[in-house]
Amino acid sequence: MFEDKTLVCKDCGNEFVFTAGEQEFYASKGFVNEPQRCKECRTKRKEAMKGSRELHDAVCATCGAACKVPFIPNGERPVYCSDCFAKMKEEG
Repeated sequence: MFEDKTLVCKDCGNEFVFTAGEQEFYASKGFVNEPQRCKECRTKRKEAMKGSRELHDAVCATCGAACKVPFIPNGERPVYCSDCFAKMKEEG
């Protein structure tokens, strides 16, 4: 059903392959637009966004470890470190 496509990155201008598997994944998620950036440029963009976030100190409500979170903890809701948060997501 899907075939590999060669696309051009809008940031660097290099060609990249949008594989049939990636197209199938996009379709399963309901995405209608093709990617506009190659993997390297997407990674650079994500890293740039991460670097611009301000992180705040917090203490995990489960294990008591010091952690950093991208929001200001106000004490109304528990805060979890990334490990405890991942465990909670797995458990449902």
